[in-house]
Amino acid sequence: MSIKGMIHSIETFGTVDGPGIRYVIFMQGCPLRCQYCHNRDTWNITDGKEMTLNEIIEDIKKYIPFMKSSNGGVTISGGEPTLQLPFITELLKELKSLGIHTCLDTSGYVNSVNINELLEFVDLVLLDLKEINPTKHISITGVSNERILKFARYLSEIGKPMWIRHVVIPGLTDDLIDVIELSKFIQELDTVEKVELLPYHSMGKVKWKKLMLIYPLENIRDAVDSDIKRVSDIMHQYGIKINGSVVA
Repeated sequence: MSIKGMIHSIETFGTVDGPGIRYVIFMQGCPLRCQYCHNRDTWNITDGKEMTLNEIIEDIKKYIPFMKSSNGGVTISGGEPTLQLPFITELLKELKSLGIHTCLDTSGYVNSVNINELLEFVDLVLLDLKEINPTKHISITGVSNERILKFARYLSEIGKPMWIRHVVIPGLTDDLIDVIELSKFIQELDTVEKVELLPYHSMGKVKWKKLMLIYPLENIRDAVDSDIKRVSDIMHQYGIKINGSVVA
């Protein structure tokens, strides 16, 4: 009997979650409670659609020519995909057996020991570093960043390629001291191929309102080009090249 997972949604022609054209699987469930979450409906792991491993693999096979021609692949995102570790481990195994490039898009809020087997089948990790300041991180996400920073160091130690992503939220995640500390931390990592600054936008509040919830950042403006440039300029001073900005 094929193992089952809880899926929030699937995007068949993604272009921002890894290289090339990508089949993006958004897993259901997340342990973080980010104030700016634009997929608020992913939090509860029981709210997704149950799908078998075979169902997903058979659907992916239809898009392999597009992925191969663009040097793309499959990205497993969320929510936080590692909440469904057994399922995504088996999924990644199958993808690698088909010769498909794999990305894991994660908050990094994981147990490094338990994730070892999974990482054997991951070509690239997209790691969200939401806030370097530990107190602010708890305020913004509801969890400590200690485990996340430890995971980033672990990826570097084992030689796993990663892209670092940071959402620039005016007045929250763009503080000068914090950006400097984030830059210093990224400097310590040996396998960072790319750093992306994602401009905060408030489009996600529509989902909060549909769920009859108050959007926590109602009074925070969207990030603009000058916000991104200011953070980028600081990072450049620490030798960090920003390879592109994409919409969060």
